[in-house]
Amino acid sequence: GFFLATNHGIEDSLMDAMMSVSREFFRQPAEEKQKCSNLVDGNGKDYQVEGYGSDKVVSEDQVLNWSDRLHLRVEPEGERNFAKWPSHPESFRDVLQEYASRTKKIRDLVLRSIAELLEIDEDYFVNQISNKASGFARFNYYPPCPRPDLVLGLRPHSDGGLLTILFNDDNVGGLQIQRDGRWYNVPTKPHTLLINLADCLEIMNNGIFRSPFHRVVTNVEKDRLSLAVFYAVDAETMLEPAPGLLDDKRPSRYRKMLAKDFVAGLFEHFRQGKRFIDTLKI
Repeated sequence: GFFLATNHGIEDSLMDAMMSVSREFFRQPAEEKQKCSNLVDGNGKDYQVEGYGSDKVVSEDQVLNWSDRLHLRVEPEGERNFAKWPSHPESFRDVLQEYASRTKKIRDLVLRSIAELLEIDEDYFVNQISNKASGFARFNYYPPCPRPDLVLGLRPHSDGGLLTILFNDDNVGGLQIQRDGRWYNVPTKPHTLLINLADCLEIMNNGIFRSPFHRVVTNVEKDRLSLAVFYAVDAETMLEPAPGLLDDKRPSRYRKMLAKDFVAGLFEHFRQGKRFIDTLKI
């Protein structure tokens, strides 16, 4: 479910600009970053999806992340909340809008390619994305950690949406995927994108391509930056395997569920470092 993409159509200069303005945002004083806070009305208790901040603590057994984040809606374009988009650096908004337009094209290309590999209608997965389907850009900043043996940059999880397009820091690794109970480092390569097939797509392809369980480890000496663009299906979409992948010898491996109900269960399991998709397997 993870693969590296080169020759993806995004110029090196745009990728460099995206990483540069992202790093410049996180280097600002705390009071400047808080202008984009994900707190509602500054009361310190209520959080919203968009904005700058870290984990909301909801239970004593919750696994926390060693990271700061900036979470911004990029799809649908008409629902972008520019009040939460940084005004500094000044080029941040223009760079992100251009970058997001490119990753959207990559999303559709990857989905069509997967459909072709599965020998179903090439537009099947793309057609599951309505004009209401969400897309979020999440900027992850991982500061140096004095005790990397005790804390993770991002706890183990699988992505809950349809497809994730990840742009990693060229100089510092940290992303790991799990296979057969062991963790393996994901290599870094300049100007390369990491494509992650997420939970909803695993259900739709009936488990032929899996959504990988992954995490981010911390570094005692160096900070790390990444940008993930998460693409989802519409909340009212019924998640189920594509009909063209089912027959008497290939029954459905997952229970049907509305996407909005899947997301509700996903967040509860994510806080505990568990995979909600496993509860849907037949």
